[in-house]
Amino acid sequence: MSRRVVNLTLDTLEDLPRSCRGCVYWELDPVAAEKACANGDAGFEKEAWVSQALLEWGSCGKIAYVDGMPAGFVMYAPPTYVPRSNAFPTSPVSGDAVVIMAANVVPPFAGGGLGRMLIQGMARDLTKRGIKAIEAFGDAKFGELDETLGPVGCVTPADFFLAVGFKTVRPHHRFPRLRLDLRTALSWKSDVEYALEKLLGSMSPEGLLRPVRPATRSLSSGN
Repeated sequence: MSRRVVNLTLDTLEDLPRSCRGCVYWELDPVAAEKACANGDAGFEKEAWVSQALLEWGSCGKIAYVDGMPAGFVMYAPPTYVPRSNAFPTSPVSGDAVVIMAANVVPPFAGGGLGRMLIQGMARDLTKRGIKAIEAFGDAKFGELDETLGPVGCVTPADFFLAVGFKTVRPHHRFPRLRLDLRTALSWKSDVEYALEKLLGSMSPEGLLRPVRPATRSLSSGN
C-alpha cells in the first residue's frame, strides 16, 4: 500500500470530497457564502480563493492519497484569508497563528495513520515558513444548529483538537478556540495517532463539509 501527502493546488483541488469542493463556508464571509451557494457559484469561488492564497501566501492545504486514491485532507491559512473566522464568538485568532479550516480522513481509510501524516505535514510546512502555532475553532456540539451561525457542519469537533494536543485558549460552551504549538505537533507520539484517526474517521465528508445553508433551515442528516 502506497501513501503520500501532497500540497493542495489548483490541479489537486478536484480531489477534495464533492461536498468540500463546492463549499465556501470558511473562504467567504457568511453573507457572501450564502449568496455564492444560492447562485451556484461556490465551486468557482472556491477555486478563486485557493488561487489567491497560493499566489499571495503559499501552500494552504494537504491531500493524502492511498494507492492513488484521495483519502483525506486538511486546509489552513492565516486568519486574514479566512473571513468566517471573524464570525465566531471566540475570535479573533492570535496574530502569530494559522487557522485550520477543515480536516478529514475518508472513513474507509481511517485508522492507518493518515490523519497524523496530514497534520504533521502541515506542521512541517508551517514551521519552515516561520509560523509558531496553529489555532482552530472547535465545535463542542458537533452537528447541531447554532442560532447565530446556522448549520455548522464545517466546524471540526472540539474533541478532535483536544485529543491531538491542542489546548483551549478561549473557552466557550459551543465554539472554544484552541491552540497547538508547532513544536508539539512535530513531536507527537504514536499513542496520539489512534485518537486522531478515530475522531477524523468518524466524520464523513458529506456530514462535515457541506455547502452553507441559510440559518433558517434545519440540518439534514448526514465535512
